Amino acid sequence: APVPSLLRLMWRREKDLLSLLPDLAYREMITPLGYTRRGILLVNDPAWVGRILTDHDTFPKNDLFVEALEDLVGNSMFVTSGDTWRRQRKMVDPAFSHMRINRAFEFMAAAVDDYETRMAVQAAGKERFSLDAAMSHLTADVITRTIFSVPLEGQTSHDVFEDFMRFERQVGSIDIKRLLWDKPWSPHQQPEPVRQACARIRMHLGAMLDARLQHPDYDDIAGAILEARDADTGQPFDREGLIDQLGVFFLAGHETTASSLTWAFYLLSQRPEFAERIRAEVAEVVGDGPVLLEHTKRLPFVRNFFREVLRLYPPITFLPRVAGKDTVIGDRNVPRGTMLMIAPWSMHRHVKLWEQPDRFDPDRFLPENESRHVPGSYLPFGSGPRICVGAAFATIETALIIARLVRRFDFETLQPETVRPYARLTTRPAVEIMMRVRAR
Repeated sequence: APVPSLLRLMWRREKDLLSLLPDLAYREMITPLGYTRRGILLVNDPAWVGRILTDHDTFPKNDLFVEALEDLVGNSMFVTSGDTWRRQRKMVDPAFSHMRINRAFEFMAAAVDDYETRMAVQAAGKERFSLDAAMSHLTADVITRTIFSVPLEGQTSHDVFEDFMRFERQVGSIDIKRLLWDKPWSPHQQPEPVRQACARIRMHLGAMLDARLQHPDYDDIAGAILEARDADTGQPFDREGLIDQLGVFFLAGHETTASSLTWAFYLLSQRPEFAERIRAEVAEVVGDGPVLLEHTKRLPFVRNFFREVLRLYPPITFLPRVAGKDTVIGDRNVPRGTMLMIAPWSMHRHVKLWEQPDRFDPDRFLPENESRHVPGSYLPFGSGPRICVGAAFATIETALIIARLVRRFDFETLQPETVRPYARLTTRPAVEIMMRVRAR
């Protein structure tokens, strides 16, 4: 699309951030989006992206996105910076050690067991269902079991799901009017419904944490966070700090993975030849038995398929930063307060970074093709020191889910012509994808 008309954006009350991207976003390395009071610079150059994502003093996180998340995740490592972030990251990293991943896989497998049973019922009844909602429920159950050692069930499951959907819809749809017109660092408060949803989610997390404290013998992520101590002071997280960090795990482990799996199963419904390649690989590596942790490391096509899903539909569409002081990027003077938009969406579809960028091709990630990739051009989990702490967790979880569900079911998208991406908090379909499955 050409540069979006400011009047059109305002008239439509457009809230899809993809609407901000002009054609140049997919051809130029640095593109000013000059129709805002703030000033926005879209940076696609991998070298500059690397610098921006590692120099947190010059390029801190953008205030708009910090404000959007802080009601839910408080003063967690998702929004902090500098020494505070480094201290929190050191305390949290052990929760995702190799040993913990082994234990987490047991929780993942149990959640997929339950979901497979529900999907078999849907297949037998030829039921229509929302793929978006199904993947959200599944990933919420996985992360709840992994954090707290218990499944997400009953009314709590319904309430948490509804509040997360309310939060995602309203917070993720960042007000374009505010983006275009407000001055940098201008104070802002989230609408009351969003704040109430965040308060309820934190209440549920607090209740699950209190229940978890009654079982000190459980081996899970909550246990690792409870054991964590500040390297300098020896102090643990206090209760609010625990809920802050657990809120990050729940948000990242649930929402981003659900987004990616939604696109994965949609694409499998449209490209059955890839589903057949996955089935053949699973049959060869696993046979008819259970998919084990060691198997997920020996399913290269499953992993390459999902890497390509993440390339074309990165769960986090934008990684916003702000110029904390006057600086220079490329040959451009960048004043303090300029918003710097690093967009995995445009980088992953950029004509100078990828061959046939709009083509879905898992084989581009084969070892013999890796040399064609521009270093730093692929960042579905971010980059630099703040790369997603749960990236390995998500890679194993998605390989397990795809391998197991594709082995048992065929997927049919109903009304595929209505499917289009929409950037909110994550890259979701603009309208929910309705699907039907058939048991094999």
